[in-house]
Amino acid sequence: MTIVSNDSEIIDRFVDSMWLEYGLSKNTLSAYRSDLKQFAGFNSGSEVDFNRAVTLVQARDVEVQRFLADCYARGVKSSSTARTLSTLRRFYRYLVREGVCDQDPTVNLSSPKLGRSLPKSLSESDVEALLASPDETTAMGKRDRAMLELLYATGLRVSELVSIGLDQINLQVGLVRVIGKGNKERLVPLGEMALDKIAGYLESGRGEILGQRSSFAVFVSNRGVAMTRQTFWYAIKRYAKLAGLSASLSPHTLRHAFATHLLNHGADLRSVQLLLGHADLSTTQIYTHVARERLQSMHARHHPRG
Repeated sequence: MTIVSNDSEIIDRFVDSMWLEYGLSKNTLSAYRSDLKQFAGFNSGSEVDFNRAVTLVQARDVEVQRFLADCYARGVKSSSTARTLSTLRRFYRYLVREGVCDQDPTVNLSSPKLGRSLPKSLSESDVEALLASPDETTAMGKRDRAMLELLYATGLRVSELVSIGLDQINLQVGLVRVIGKGNKERLVPLGEMALDKIAGYLESGRGEILGQRSSFAVFVSNRGVAMTRQTFWYAIKRYAKLAGLSASLSPHTLRHAFATHLLNHGADLRSVQLLLGHADLSTTQIYTHVARERLQSMHARHHPRG
């Protein structure tokens, strides 16, 4: 379904405002735009008010409810539907604030209930096998090993990893300066292995990949530009297969392994929260099952009646 020009214009205004006010990432803004276009497209075919299509500004709670019901009927995940409703809430709060709408059609709607699924992780031996998979006799292999080591050493989001610039890594101090969600900065320490592999890649592999070209990105593709999230996603899957790992992996799996293994070795949740760049400790608390398992294991090993 197509959407009317007025809807396109107001979506553009909203997205621009979110970028200017909050510095939201390109991926978040893209998700907002996609959600709103789907909602606008759905309403362009609504037979309400004497068969007149409903624009975003004209939409009321009944249109939002119909759209969410349609998402459910199409088998859209509850998490995706909740995210869409969150987008609509923020959009209509913006319209009311700007005086474009006189009421918020989402104000009385409840979000779908979500089950709290535990993140997939890897054992330490699985991680070792994965990290050893790239062929470090090649420039691409050196790059990929450095990326995997950095991801596991820091727990970065893959979007943060691929966007790292040369001025963000300090090999002398052993820190990487990360630009996270909401344009917030955090400093994350690098382990010795990650430092060694990054230094080796910067010394030889990166220059070989670039040739005569120049780039400010640390991790570059064979086209001489920064690696994309999609390219690294495919690389992870390829190396998982080489390592003989049967589980379905994504770059986020190493982020979860980073957090899980830190907790297994005694780190506290607050430290893990800071390293992961979570704004709220409640987001990190999904890993408390790991801490509980570690404490139970310690109790069983060391208590006289364990």
